[in-house]
Amino acid sequence: MRVSICQLQNWLAVYHSPGVGSAKFHAYLRVDPHLAALPTGITPNWSGVESDLAWLQQPNTEIITLLDDRYPSLLKNIPSPPPLLYVRGDVNILSKPQLAIVGSRRPTAQGLEQAEYFARHFASLGFVVVSGLALGIDSASHKGALAANGGQTIAVLGNGVDYIYPVQNRSLTAKILENGCLVSEFPIGTKPIAHHFPRRNRIISGLSLGVLVVEAAQDSGSLITAKYAGEQGREIFAIPGSISNSQVKGCHELIRQGAKLVESPSDVLEELPTLLKYAIRDKNAAATSVNPRLALLSTQQHQLLNRIDYEVTNVDIIVERVGLSTSIVGGMLLELELQGLITAVPGGYARKLG
Repeated sequence: MRVSICQLQNWLAVYHSPGVGSAKFHAYLRVDPHLAALPTGITPNWSGVESDLAWLQQPNTEIITLLDDRYPSLLKNIPSPPPLLYVRGDVNILSKPQLAIVGSRRPTAQGLEQAEYFARHFASLGFVVVSGLALGIDSASHKGALAANGGQTIAVLGNGVDYIYPVQNRSLTAKILENGCLVSEFPIGTKPIAHHFPRRNRIISGLSLGVLVVEAAQDSGSLITAKYAGEQGREIFAIPGSISNSQVKGCHELIRQGAKLVESPSDVLEELPTLLKYAIRDKNAAATSVNPRLALLSTQQHQLLNRIDYEVTNVDIIVERVGLSTSIVGGMLLELELQGLITAVPGGYARKLG
């Protein structure tokens, strides 16, 4: 469900109220899930609200709330998810299966090559590659994803999506906006501040099925992303390297703690058996931008399909999400399965890529 501009204004007013952090925002939502009325005692920064709404008038811009059907289901289920997401670019790719690749800002040439290779391979299979737009491994990961036929990528920012940081990535950002999107929980006009980046990192891991760490030193921010991934129940992967390379000591520490040692893309993919067995399309299909079968669906079928995840989704959860009777949902699931858009898997159904 997409909120009206009037409702969005209430969400933004609470979001821009001094002293209202994520915990308090979620407390307000427990009382009034739609924020139909402003909570008492808040003092919104209306200038910030107006700035956000003015930005929203530009093309390819979205502010999505937790109530929005387009809000990523994996991210919604992390502890204290962002109440709002500011999105620039193609918002629809937020619903696709995603893998994160993160690492050092000062990588070796080999690290850059590895990041690009893995990102290109994952993107060629239909995964959206998520990273943080930082210099080094992050940038290489975005570039690798965009190099794949039909590849897409998401850059999660530690500042407002209207502000490009680092400035060296302006041209890369333009390419991402052609085949992906920028995402942030920070309002328009927010500049990059050091304490914003750990918050950004929890979104990178929260969006993704798993996190691959490439060349991370022991004090690397990538280890914060991996820490969040573990807390969120995500798969954690790390590429090892030479014991004389200080840029991989963080990766070795992750492996000692239980992260999977990765030498090839298949090492990552085999940990995602549902996607491998039922969803991954071949490379040639990656170039197909629109599945013709989708055009034949009714509005109700589209709504049901959008409520099925690319990982196993229990039938009871599907029924709850769509708000129809079990018998009606059962019939619609059969139709979608016959059309090759979903598949029955142990524990429920999974949406197919493509």
